[in-house]
Amino acid sequence: MRVMVVDDHPVFRMGMAALLGSLAGVRVVAEAASLPEAVAGAVAAEPEVVVMDLDLGEGAGSGVDATREILRVRPRTAVLVVTMLDDDDSVFASMRAGARGYLLKGAAPEEIERALHAVANGEVILGPAVATRAMAYLTGPVVPGAARVPFPELTARELEVLDLVARGLDNTAVSRRLTLSPKTVRNHLSNILTKLRTATRAEAIVRARERGLGTGP
Repeated sequence: MRVMVVDDHPVFRMGMAALLGSLAGVRVVAEAASLPEAVAGAVAAEPEVVVMDLDLGEGAGSGVDATREILRVRPRTAVLVVTMLDDDDSVFASMRAGARGYLLKGAAPEEIERALHAVANGEVILGPAVATRAMAYLTGPVVPGAARVPFPELTARELEVLDLVARGLDNTAVSRRLTLSPKTVRNHLSNILTKLRTATRAEAIVRARERGLGTGP
């Protein structure tokens, strides 16, 4: 099995590459630390599985975007997310981008090995903690007559960010309102523009206001 490791932390990346390389039938064919490196590596090395971190550091792009781009150029590649992020937004954004597996850093080597083979075989696998959160979300109560979500392709957090941006708040104000880092707000905005297929912030604001967002104080 040909595997590529994508992580901006050299120590973790080298450790994961060493672990995977020690597994029978697995060969690490590339490593990358950013979105451009990940896409280029996927094209050049043709991995069957990509082990992907989500937070690739300032200016390096997000693992969600990297997943989406890799699958655009190599749709048969399987992506296994291994990250510190365990929030609902990260989990569902990754799965919407096409990831087949989601584990948290700190997973046991045997769990990583099992997930690696599962995604390579076309299965979807979630770590225990992530699976519990996903099931709680999917089996939550349905509210009769609930309003239709304006942009179902966006996560709840992305909708919050878009709503605030449509109210005229800049990134700094959005980050303060939602208690997020400016970098996280920028990542959310990048995902929003991609998912809405809009080229600019202004265009996204127009779309948002057409759907009733941006009307709050």
